[in-house]
Amino acid sequence: MKQLKGPGIFLAQFAGDEAPFNDLNAICEWAAGLGFKGIQMPSWDKRLFDLKLAAESETYCQEVTGILESHGLTLTELSTHLQGQLVASHPAYDTMFDGFADESVRGNVEARTEWAVQQMKYAAKASERFGLKSHASFSGALLWQTFYPWPQRPAGLVEAGFAELAKRWRPILDAFEDAGCDVCYELHPGEDLHDGITFEMFLEAVDNHPRANILYDPSHFILQQLDYLAFIDIYHERIKAFHVKDAEFRPSGKMGVYGGYQSWIDRPGRFRSLGDGQIDFKAIFSKLTAYDFDGWAVMEWECCMKHPMDGAAEGAKFISEHLIRPTEKAFDDFAGSGADDELNRAILGLK
Repeated sequence: MKQLKGPGIFLAQFAGDEAPFNDLNAICEWAAGLGFKGIQMPSWDKRLFDLKLAAESETYCQEVTGILESHGLTLTELSTHLQGQLVASHPAYDTMFDGFADESVRGNVEARTEWAVQQMKYAAKASERFGLKSHASFSGALLWQTFYPWPQRPAGLVEAGFAELAKRWRPILDAFEDAGCDVCYELHPGEDLHDGITFEMFLEAVDNHPRANILYDPSHFILQQLDYLAFIDIYHERIKAFHVKDAEFRPSGKMGVYGGYQSWIDRPGRFRSLGDGQIDFKAIFSKLTAYDFDGWAVMEWECCMKHPMDGAAEGAKFISEHLIRPTEKAFDDFAGSGADDELNRAILGLK
């Protein structure tokens, strides 16, 4: 068995305009001071990182690595959640998603899509320069507005949607193949890839592309009421990245999984700081260890209640306490009788 690495922290929810969160060196010093060992980088945040420059310049990548190493940190993955979202976006969401793109392409869907695809290819090259093996992203969505079949979906609509999604992603997956890095889709409501079966449909559409893989985040599964432990048993061979994020689901007589348009604090399903929700992380870490997952355990903080500074400090300790150092021997080795073919045959009653 292999050991998970950690604790890591996704910087997206902490980056800001105030020190120490507006500068890579300062935010790394802050994260290391809390006990984190790895950084997952939001590649769109120019306050911390320049994705295009990383794709083009080995020197810049060395500078970024040097900053992290000076604080005892490792780059776990790059993230393109915002850019991946724009690889495929239904017109119903154009206005709300436009802010994810560079100002130069806002209001121009075709240019925005081309920008997003190029961003993904930059991410592949940058990942290669950093020597990364996994990359975190979203799939985008052409079908999400039809997830509940009312009105009835026309025959062939879902197949057409996944065919187009695969067409857009295949060149990106090929670029990541050239870079020796896996694209790990965070299966998330709002994405066409939001659970196991939709991931399977996409995988079939891209001919089981070896670089199409999963970022496992159990919080999104408990909010969908999906068995997040059985998911590991089914898909462990495709799980290549891991967000450690807690959540709870407490339905009422008024609301269920759809949440009634309420704010996060009032929804039945809501994200919580690590240890404050309902997710069985002891079982998750045990299963991932048993299946030889040796990637990073990266905290993503999205609690609707607790202060982020408290969530971060508690999260580093929480992950550290859940990491399992695999045993090198069986607990009952002391009672072993050794390997002996004659003895084995005698025990079986064979001559």
